[in-house]
Amino acid sequence: MTLSRIRIGSAPDSWGVWFPDDPQQIPWQRFLDEVSDSGYAWIELGPYGYLPTDPDRLRAETERRELRVSAGTVFTGLHHGPEVWDATWEHVARVAELTRATGAGHLVVIPSFWRDDKTGKVLEDRELTAEQWRHLTTGTERLAREVGDRYGLRIVVHPHADTHVDTEENVTRFLDATDPELVQLCLDTGHYAYCGGDSVRLIETYGERIGYLHLKQVAPGVLAEVRAEDLPFGPAVARGVMCEPPLGVPELPPVLEAAQALGVELFAIVEQDMYPCPPDRPLPIARRTRQYLRGCGA
Repeated sequence: MTLSRIRIGSAPDSWGVWFPDDPQQIPWQRFLDEVSDSGYAWIELGPYGYLPTDPDRLRAETERRELRVSAGTVFTGLHHGPEVWDATWEHVARVAELTRATGAGHLVVIPSFWRDDKTGKVLEDRELTAEQWRHLTTGTERLAREVGDRYGLRIVVHPHADTHVDTEENVTRFLDATDPELVQLCLDTGHYAYCGGDSVRLIETYGERIGYLHLKQVAPGVLAEVRAEDLPFGPAVARGVMCEPPLGVPELPPVLEAAQALGVELFAIVEQDMYPCPPDRPLPIARRTRQYLRGCGA
């Protein structure tokens, strides 16, 4: 099958980049050089401040490498209620402004972690109360309206391990409680499998809510260890829970075929979590992954 509606890209995450500035990460210039060399045409901005935040410089750096930006990313804790709105919007507005300036049309929204992804420290209860669910859903709808009205961007909410939007049950609850006209998902195949979900079934059931894809696979053996030990996400990644395709689950061809069948244009951004990783590790993996996806028709 030729996946004519799927636009393939990659992200700083696949180069071990989780933070704006970290001594264990490669310089942003090297990331841009290597992602272009790997055969990708699209990238995400990654953590705000990693790539240049001056729009003119960022455009110049991406254009000369024949790269385009698909989305920016923000983290939010909207389940805490209206009192966090102002601080949330300050962060979102900065990222949205830069995202719009690059010509991108999406803003990936990741709910805040209930435990720290580096230290494993428990920050709050892993289950939301009914009131917190209402804050999360109404706050997300408000964010979608504001981002759309002010910046012309579409938000796509990213179910993520160690957040409150993670399992099939919680993702379904979130979707059923939000306006389909406002709120779509960024389906991350690796995170959803990590949390026990079936990506193909989600696409077939909630197809109109799928606005964006992250392509990722989980190593089943490592995942079994992670679940048995209840490891936080960061240490799980360091152990190698996310692996390059086609070595893990879910199988990507059925996911891509289900997405193609939706009949809409979709970004599918490769995001193989690898923090921290040796600086020379990502490039060969990125090349092999791009070749593999070409073999899948993408």
